[in-house]
Amino acid sequence: MLRFAPSPTGDMHIGHLRIAIVNAIAAKQRGERFVVRMEDTDAERNVEGKDREILEILRLFHIEYDDLLYQSHNLTIHQHMAIRLLQERKAFACFCTDGELEAEREAAEREKRPCRYSGRCEALSDAEVLSIDRPFTIRLKKPAEPICFEDPIGGELRFEPDEIDSFVILRSDKSPTPDFACAVDDMIQDIGFVIRDREHLGNTPRQIHVRRMLGYDRPVEYIHLPPIRYVEGADASKADLPSVRELLLEGFLPEAIANCLIPSGNGTPAQIATLDQAVGRFDPERLCEADWVFDRERLRSLNVEHMKRMDAKELSRAFGFADAAIGELAKRYLGEESTIRQIRPRIEAIFAPKPFDGPSGDAMRRIRDAVKESPHFEDFDTFVRHLAEKTGLADRELLEPLRLLLTGTRQGPELSELYPYLKSYLMEIVK
Repeated sequence: MLRFAPSPTGDMHIGHLRIAIVNAIAAKQRGERFVVRMEDTDAERNVEGKDREILEILRLFHIEYDDLLYQSHNLTIHQHMAIRLLQERKAFACFCTDGELEAEREAAEREKRPCRYSGRCEALSDAEVLSIDRPFTIRLKKPAEPICFEDPIGGELRFEPDEIDSFVILRSDKSPTPDFACAVDDMIQDIGFVIRDREHLGNTPRQIHVRRMLGYDRPVEYIHLPPIRYVEGADASKADLPSVRELLLEGFLPEAIANCLIPSGNGTPAQIATLDQAVGRFDPERLCEADWVFDRERLRSLNVEHMKRMDAKELSRAFGFADAAIGELAKRYLGEESTIRQIRPRIEAIFAPKPFDGPSGDAMRRIRDAVKESPHFEDFDTFVRHLAEKTGLADRELLEPLRLLLTGTRQGPELSELYPYLKSYLMEIVK
């Protein structure tokens, strides 16, 4: 089983979306179940409604999952497991105060050495523990031997006991720490394949250690993906990845955003691709060869291609219609614009009231009156000849005011290209 485990503590950015996409593809290819697990045990950092926002994004991107779980629902299990480790003397009660721990951190910084737990509470006898009347955390004893595991990207990785340290698994308020809760949940949900960002590499040996101390011996495969290189124009940054919500509000289609994040096994594909198409060529062993670049210019190009291929009636819904003609009308602007947000003002200008107080105002009134009295014309040239006859206007003195009347702008695609999709709305446009 595979999982996507977001925390509802902020906006979902493209790095999170990449992990969801890759896990969903891997699960489909392997024929395994895929679950979404909200890691919501840090109540102070949770943001109201962010879990629903994450699920809505997954729906928009057609990322299907078999089950939805909330980590907080397993709180009693986490606590039970921590107490069990305490009873088995694989963990110990730690009474160190925040001030004492902060002093240790400051000393480590001054001496330019890694900050490790002093171990002072591990040696306390049962009698001493019972005599101390103040809140305590539970720490898991550091491993006796190095923790080693294989990663297709990093190769064989080795973490010494001091690197893992005796870390807290249950806070003084009896809530689990992320590493402990994650390890326990992976156990009880039988997660066998974990694909996540390289920033979590240091969490992996701790979670392996938790499972081993609990007697869970099923091997878990790990892949830690390299960071996304974010490119906007000539600038490249490894930080401040845009949020998915931000990109959607800018008018990028989910299909285009996903296309930028779909791995091919040999690098991000240059061609148009969907999640279903990616399943057949997905090769987790070669993910390290993928060039994880998120380039806004490439996204714009992909967005244009996906909009061209989009069902016209479905596209029209982005502009408040349910008519294929409006979707096709929007596509006529793709030579100049690249997102729904950029095209929306163009569509709105067509149906907005037009001003008649400019130099072309008189001609526009004459054309408007002629349109209102005209029969329906399928052909644009026939329509223009009829207007010329009725208004006495010809060539530029007719076509420029006609463009202003029909589109609200002086520039844009040829009117002959737009007319087939405007003709059914002429009375509404010139009202």
